[in-house]
Amino acid sequence: MNDQRRTFTDIHWFSELDSTNTWLLHAASSGVAQGTVAVADRQSAGRGRLGRVWESAPGSGLLVSLLFRPRIEPAELFSVGALVTLAAREAIASQTGVDAGAKWPNDLVVDDAKLAGVLSETRGIGTDDLAVVVGIGINLRWPMPGPAAAELHAVCLDSLAGGPTDREGLLEALLDSAEARLPELEDAAGRAGLVKELERCTVTVGRLVRVELAQETFSGTAVGLDDRGQLVVEAGGERRVVSAADVVHLR
Repeated sequence: MNDQRRTFTDIHWFSELDSTNTWLLHAASSGVAQGTVAVADRQSAGRGRLGRVWESAPGSGLLVSLLFRPRIEPAELFSVGALVTLAAREAIASQTGVDAGAKWPNDLVVDDAKLAGVLSETRGIGTDDLAVVVGIGINLRWPMPGPAAAELHAVCLDSLAGGPTDREGLLEALLDSAEARLPELEDAAGRAGLVKELERCTVTVGRLVRVELAQETFSGTAVGLDDRGQLVVEAGGERRVVSAADVVHLR
């Protein structure tokens, strides 16, 4: 453990959990402090966006959730997930030399192949007891190169880096980066800065995309993120702001 880190030091490591986010949300409701971390060798019911289930083979990825207790308005919650995404991207680069980009709203990708997924969940919105849990799963050894990886359009760090990734070293680097960025959540300018920094490494921006909403699908060019982290898409001569959707890169 990094002796200089003050916040992300209470690390709970499990051989198996249904979901690190589920465990940490439950712990948050019991009053555990900001900086509590849950890590699992395997998740039997990991979750993605829209309630999708994501299972993992033991030791195949870094599966970790971090607890934040920020004093922010609901409209600024995106900044917390942005912090973890940026911290993970920085940790991946420092530990493996791999330069990953962000795919809106919640993935890290390399050449459009998924390397990691991020999921933020909250309790106590609008109260003084707000808890934000941000989970991330980074593919280390799964999926391996081959038909399965191509089918899932996913990639793993071992393949990209040309050798085995130190899972504990990657975790320590991620927590160190999150610690260094934590003060940015304390004021509006810092939170806005996190969103702008994420926008700069979001490979969705500038791309022709298909936006899949619950009641509608449309195509257009992603032109940026607004100050809340929503995707701005130019379609049919107008700019549309998308808060939550599946987005497919068309080219």
